[in-house]
Amino acid sequence: MYSAVDHQFMSEALAEAQKALYLSNPNPRVGCIIVKDSQVIGRGFTQKVGSAHAEVQALANTKSLGNDPTGSTIYVTLEPCNHTGRTPPCVDALIAAKPATVFVAMSDPNPLVAGKGLERLKAAGIKVHCGLMESEARALNPGFISRMTRGLPWVRMKIAASLDGKTALPNGRSQWITGPLARADGHHWRAQACAIVTGVGTVKEDDPTLNVRDVQTERQPWRIIVDSKLETPPTAKVLNNIDQSGVIIVCASLNDPEMQQKAQAFTGRGIEVIAMANPSGKVDLPKLFSYLAKEREMNEIHIESGFKLNGSLLREDCVDELLLYYAPFLMGDGIGMANVSPLISLTDKKEWKVTDHSLFGPDLRLRLIK
Repeated sequence: MYSAVDHQFMSEALAEAQKALYLSNPNPRVGCIIVKDSQVIGRGFTQKVGSAHAEVQALANTKSLGNDPTGSTIYVTLEPCNHTGRTPPCVDALIAAKPATVFVAMSDPNPLVAGKGLERLKAAGIKVHCGLMESEARALNPGFISRMTRGLPWVRMKIAASLDGKTALPNGRSQWITGPLARADGHHWRAQACAIVTGVGTVKEDDPTLNVRDVQTERQPWRIIVDSKLETPPTAKVLNNIDQSGVIIVCASLNDPEMQQKAQAFTGRGIEVIAMANPSGKVDLPKLFSYLAKEREMNEIHIESGFKLNGSLLREDCVDELLLYYAPFLMGDGIGMANVSPLISLTDKKEWKVTDHSLFGPDLRLRLIK
């Protein structure tokens, strides 16, 4: 159904979408290519939230180059939106441009769109083809798809370990297990997340900043600390630079005066404090992720925490993807990856699927999904 030329141009549209990787949250990463007489006459990708979507950006680029999109073929990686959100509907801009054909990689899982954009284009007399390189388009937006279909973000847990699975020395020291190339790759994953989540134990032990430094980005992710009893030190580095990205501390309860006083000390600095308790008096982790998706429009969550919180997240089935970096040495005695319950029988194991393995200098990175 699709020619080699169609695949080539959709590949270019996907390359445009890749440029929105660190930029477009909470909107999906979308790319658009406008082709006429076998030549690309305009291109674009989704800008910062509240700014132009890919199709409008591509049409503006076409006009700025003195080109006419009438009768063109448009390749776009996601169904054009058909509703007014922070910007007007993209489908209106496309119809006004009068292309002959539109190729769409995948339909929009957003219930407000969900095929309505495609129908509008067809009703305007434009030929529409949907499904070209769909799997590649879906891979660009796991968080957006998850939020729209499950009401949950895509949760990715990053762990750096020795070959024998140790993440820190017995005294808690963990800097640095992997080399600079692996750490830079970790920042690539930080940059595309809506928020970075850690536990109060990691804040106390490592005093991380949890910002993006090793890749260029215009947007810093939110920083979220899971801290049942509000024990985060006021001097913690993660609480700095809230003008660049917000900070949320999630505790179990704010019912007693001592906790309220602690919370006020944080909120007075512009740090959000929210309470979500489970029956055990700890933070309700599944409820937290539901809240981040539904109330805060967060697509991808990046976890960088320690043994205890990692274990809680895995036991409560909150993790969709593991991002494991193995350094080529044996630590021996040390702290493991996650406090998970031991297996009684190997038949009880829950296997993860390896989707990618890559080397970063001497360090091996594995990506796994459930």
